[in-house]
Amino acid sequence: MKRKPEYFVLRGLLFIFDIDNVHDDAREKIIVSKNVNDQEELAELFDVLLRPEFLSYSIQEREWCIETLRHYLNVGDDFDAVFTKITTYFNDDVDDQCQFMQVLLHCLLKYQVEDSALD
Repeated sequence: MKRKPEYFVLRGLLFIFDIDNVHDDAREKIIVSKNVNDQEELAELFDVLLRPEFLSYSIQEREWCIETLRHYLNVGDDFDAVFTKITTYFNDDVDDQCQFMQVLLHCLLKYQVEDSALD
């Protein structure tokens, strides 16, 4: 059964960047070292911190994350409901929340392909 898209899925996925997450100096340094408004640096940040977390999810959970993200991008959502609920370690505000989410989707899809190639 396919789950419906929910904002909490995206907030949960991005919780690794939230200041309410467990205090970790090394993680904080990585986060603040990247420009979240630069697509390449954002992808690098996702590769280092989000990839291991995402790959720890079950296949169904990963697909739910991807389909939720696709859904909200396809309907033209501005993602305010996601970004206003988290407080991050990012040095700057995210200038283009849709672009941020597009980079996130690209990375999640890449991780899925890489992981299935290992099987």
